[in-house]
Amino acid sequence: MIDVRRFNSLGTFDNDWLAARYHFSFSGYHDPKRTQWGAIRVWNDDAIQPKTGFAPHSHADMEIITYVREGAITHQDSLGNKGRTEAGDVQVMSAGRGVTHAEYNLDDEVTRLFQIWILPKTRGGEPYWGAAKFPKAERAGKFVTLASGFGEDQAAGALPIRQDARVLGATVKAGERTSYDLGAGRNAYLVVAKGAATVNGVALGERDGAALRDEPVLDITASADAELVLVDAP
Repeated sequence: MIDVRRFNSLGTFDNDWLAARYHFSFSGYHDPKRTQWGAIRVWNDDAIQPKTGFAPHSHADMEIITYVREGAITHQDSLGNKGRTEAGDVQVMSAGRGVTHAEYNLDDEVTRLFQIWILPKTRGGEPYWGAAKFPKAERAGKFVTLASGFGEDQAAGALPIRQDARVLGATVKAGERTSYDLGAGRNAYLVVAKGAATVNGVALGERDGAALRDEPVLDITASADAELVLVDAP
């Protein structure tokens, strides 16, 4: 099963500092067919204007992964963490029993990012924040795990999350292909961050999404130089 969500069909929010597109129901956008996909609850495509951002607000019981596509985002939270995550890199905030945080674009250019929320395996626990660099050259032609609830991935450098899920990234040159073994009983959501690609024969353009289930192997061919972000979740 492949449910394609074209960029121009996504939920929208626009004001003077934020342009957001929602792959799943979020805030004032509600589509009963797009509430969640397995444990995947939110995938927002945000453009944040310079010197603006999300003021302090609170979350609990959610794994929040930020994939920065252009520019940078500066995080600060009630745990005392502060950090700047640049394009191509990833931050994870595991909200646990509760945390207050803010996300600001302190730079002079627009920041573009994906905000991905995954439901945790268990509620509560100590909140956590972390960030890591993932050079695009190291994911050329293959998926690299960026965040994961599996110990072997964390040992290899993936940021930890509290769910049996993976967030992965790949870059694929036009005409080249890659694949991913999803396996049975798993839910995947794939977004083409840049470029264009086909997944199991279905064409996706830039910033289109695809919800996949009962597709044991994802066979992906880039029709233009592509940057891909994939979530594999229960």
